[in-house]
Amino acid sequence: MIEFALFCLGCAVVPALLYFWNTFLFREPPLLSDNAVSLPAISVLIPARNEELGIAACLESVLASRHVELEVIVLDDHSTDRTAEIICEMAAKDSRLRLEPAPPLPAGWCGKQAACFALSKHAKYDTFTFLDADVRLEPEALPRMSLFLKESKAELVSGFPHQETETALEWLLIPLINWLLLCWLPIWGMRHFRWSAFGAGCGQWFMTTRDAYEKVGGHSTVKSSLHDGLTLPRAYRRVGFFTDICDATNLATCRMYRSGSAVWNGLAKNAREGLASAGQIGFWTVVLLCGQVLPVPFCILMYSQGDYELGVVFTVPLVVNFFVRFALARRSREMGPPISFHLLGILLLLAIQWYAIFRAVIGRPIGWKGRSHPKQAA
Repeated sequence: MIEFALFCLGCAVVPALLYFWNTFLFREPPLLSDNAVSLPAISVLIPARNEELGIAACLESVLASRHVELEVIVLDDHSTDRTAEIICEMAAKDSRLRLEPAPPLPAGWCGKQAACFALSKHAKYDTFTFLDADVRLEPEALPRMSLFLKESKAELVSGFPHQETETALEWLLIPLINWLLLCWLPIWGMRHFRWSAFGAGCGQWFMTTRDAYEKVGGHSTVKSSLHDGLTLPRAYRRVGFFTDICDATNLATCRMYRSGSAVWNGLAKNAREGLASAGQIGFWTVVLLCGQVLPVPFCILMYSQGDYELGVVFTVPLVVNFFVRFALARRSREMGPPISFHLLGILLLLAIQWYAIFRAVIGRPIGWKGRSHPKQAA
């Protein structure tokens, strides 16, 4: 039992140590200054499919950007709601904004990747920002990200916005995105080695240059992916480029999903390209259960049996996990859940991964926004 207790301890302490190291590396983009280098004009490229609830707020925030010349191009990806109408109304008032229709979706392509690739062909400037339609930016977000792209020496950078959460599943699961990032991605290694395994980003907000994008092949290299937050940075790294990430908590805000079912299916659609991939699901199941969940019942069991030494060993992961989640909640401006809710979130996260595997095994991988999974539809 002592070996198992020490294994659980290691599964909790190692990611906790990595989290505290990463907190010194995961920073906001540089501040603008009066003597800052001149910044390039930016093409803001926004794919939109049935985004009437948030597209106006997104565009208003982008058009309010300061210290940067920009154009904003929205691709209406065959929306069936008022998305296109809202964009047209706003474009009539601001010449920097225009709407483009999406071409027919090619076989084997994910809708978002096809939309982003089409948008790149419409851009007139040589710095691209790909922005999800549910993101709102602060006025200095774009120039600061542009400065980060320049100073990082990376060819693709990504910002992680503050995530708004309102429903129970949002509250339990969405904060785990940043928790996984900071507890399990060695940011130091990401910045010193071009290995594709270190590729990570947030698909809600990317910035790159035309030259790098075209050398990689852009979104055509990840055309069937539903998780470009992982696959696009890895595509850049496979051709020898660096990628980087930054903390955009104070620069951007996003409400990813608006219902429990959307949270479940939204995370499940990405799972097979992340935690639920064939080579990773076993590892993640073991380390998350042993490091985050099982110390609780075993701690109770050891104390109830009077084995206080083992009880202490199982208690340490609980304390470590609580402080990591508390620190992350303060950093990300998220509501800090009690440790019991953290355990529930981990169990739900694992359930989603196995659900995605089950759907893939029975030949019904999860699609998105009314479309089948690209590999199923191809």
